[in-house]
Amino acid sequence: MVFSRIKQYGDLVMFSHTLFSLPFGLISMLWAAGGLPSLRVIFWILVALVGARNGANALNRLIDKDIDAMNPRTSNRHLPRGIIKDYEVIGIVVLCFALLTLAAYELNYLCLELLPLALAIFIVYSYTKRFTWLCHIILGIACGGAPVGAWMAVKGEIGWPSLVLGAVVALWIAGFDIIYGTQDVEFDRNHGIYSIPARFGIENALKISTGFHLAAMALLVYLYFLMNMGWLYLVGLAIDAYLLYLEHSIVSPTNLRNVRIASYDINEVVSVVLLIFTTADIFLLQ
Repeated sequence: MVFSRIKQYGDLVMFSHTLFSLPFGLISMLWAAGGLPSLRVIFWILVALVGARNGANALNRLIDKDIDAMNPRTSNRHLPRGIIKDYEVIGIVVLCFALLTLAAYELNYLCLELLPLALAIFIVYSYTKRFTWLCHIILGIACGGAPVGAWMAVKGEIGWPSLVLGAVVALWIAGFDIIYGTQDVEFDRNHGIYSIPARFGIENALKISTGFHLAAMALLVYLYFLMNMGWLYLVGLAIDAYLLYLEHSIVSPTNLRNVRIASYDINEVVSVVLLIFTTADIFLLQ
């Protein structure tokens, strides 16, 4: 019973999607440390990344409960169906943000000082679809804080490479979130929900998504030179470039059947591939 409930909580916050921004946080950590930092720092960075991502997602589910209930595509989620109660989600949010706060305290003063900014972005994002089609970009910025925060955790300062990597994450996540949003164009327009697909149409939205991903790849190439990386990093970039090409090739304005594969499944692999090859490059070639 307990394990079943924990699984439901994991499904609620889509725990597996931690793979989106966590690998980029770890890459930033390795770059900042020039290898592995202390086990203590690694532990608290992991606590912070997991706490931030899952707390923010649980909060988003709670704030979007009424919208999800009206949308046929999302009406079977845990909160609209009453499988999980509001107070349980509030408990998850409090626990996750408490872990994030503790991690920031254990890491350094700058992490703790900038924590309110991170929490504010998490909270504001969940309301943005109610007033701006820039919601995808704001989501990307929220997730892009992972590499910036990991760099701060190691260095005690904000570094340019972490800001560039944060921009990569912001563009990458905004890009595939736009693809995901193409499923709800009619619902969004009928209910006053803001999104790039609803504002600009599916065809233009997919072009914007492609542009975001091309920009993200260009920044990753820039990081190759900035961080003096080797050929293994380039192999990882090549694989990711193919995966992003595949992502965009299986969706079109007339074919949205593969939206979930394109926006979620493929991108869970993208971040892990980059982490594997960047780590191998750092430890084998540097």
